[in-house]
Amino acid sequence: MEKDQIFLEYIVKGIVQFPNDVKITRTIDERGVLLSLDINPADMGYVIGKQGQTAKSIRTLLKIVGAQNNARVNLKINEPEGSTRVRREDVRPESVIDTDVVDDLKI
Repeated sequence: MEKDQIFLEYIVKGIVQFPNDVKITRTIDERGVLLSLDINPADMGYVIGKQGQTAKSIRTLLKIVGAQNNARVNLKINEPEGSTRVRREDVRPESVIDTDVVDDLKI
């Protein structure tokens, strides 16, 4: 196992409730190193964090680890199978804002 993979495993296992379910796959391509993270669906909130801040912080730390080894390191957090999370692209814009209501407000 490489340093970046060991580091990610250490960080993630420290914040999840099911550390035995943490699986990290490391691949190398023309863009650099890609670490794919699979976790227990119940732990997704811990890894993503409020407004994605935990995931963003982990990615920042991985970039530093990669820079020390002259490699570009990226993190992909795989969505668990059967997830019911609503993605931004799944929400139609007209369903978000009722224009009739906005017109009545006269802002």
